Amino acid sequence: MNSWKATLDAAGIDSPELRADFTRLRRVVSRYRRHQYLAVRLLLPGPIVPHVIAATVFMHHTDTILDREGPVEERAAAYERWAELVREALTARQSDHPVLRPLLHTHGAYPRLEHHIKEFLDAGRVDLEFTGFAGEEDYQHYVDAYSLPAFLLVAGLLVPDPDDVGYRGACRRFIDGSQRLDFATDLAEDLRAGRLNIPVRTLERHGVTRADLESHRDSPEVRSLLDELIRQARASLVESRTLVTHLPEAHRPMGRALIAMEELTADAARRKGARLLSSSARASVPAALRLLAREYRRRS
Repeated sequence: MNSWKATLDAAGIDSPELRADFTRLRRVVSRYRRHQYLAVRLLLPGPIVPHVIAATVFMHHTDTILDREGPVEERAAAYERWAELVREALTARQSDHPVLRPLLHTHGAYPRLEHHIKEFLDAGRVDLEFTGFAGEEDYQHYVDAYSLPAFLLVAGLLVPDPDDVGYRGACRRFIDGSQRLDFATDLAEDLRAGRLNIPVRTLERHGVTRADLESHRDSPEVRSLLDELIRQARASLVESRTLVTHLPEAHRPMGRALIAMEELTADAARRKGARLLSSSARASVPAALRLLAREYRRRS
């Protein structure tokens, strides 16, 4: 793994101000996405690393605005101010915002990113209006309308043509599995925040109520529900392995690691069972490190 200075050099980021910006973003990602950050640093070629980090932080910053506490009207107003600031920056090709200034530099290197930024901004309204899923079709609409545009902010940087039907379909299968897995592994945190991201009809089919989940009830019905969610997530992740075949050779270790890391998280969630009602599941650190080491050796 090259030094961070060498990585910035490889990406052609020469301006002291921009180098400071990208270094600040690097620290943000390394704090809240440690395994993913390590995968990016180890497995992607240096020239693309700062750009993946810039797109990831933009997505995270936007998502934080959408998910902040408070009445929906206040969150909507804050989001509209942010979206307008982003659009103004794209039009002017400049910004003093510490998230947008490096993102604009990345946009200069990858002009097609503008389409994905605007698509994601439009998708934000879907998340603002979210009140839960009645059935599976509502969940699938959410994946299409919000989760996929969010993922393509980063995934779109990894291929020459992110609108290729095969690649977009593989990304869709991956984010379907990843989003479903997130909703299962973060169930305790979501319930504490007053959210429930499992379709009502899925709960009813298993004979489980929201009160069962909020009271941390460990029952055969609850275990069956969680097992189904994790099995569905894992099945989509397995199907998404075709994503790797669409990537340039230099990006394939990252693609394999991205999917395998989610599969490790699914394994951890399955082992945790009904304890997911009280705390999240995360991939085993030793297993994640072995995975990254294996892909790093293949890359080398």
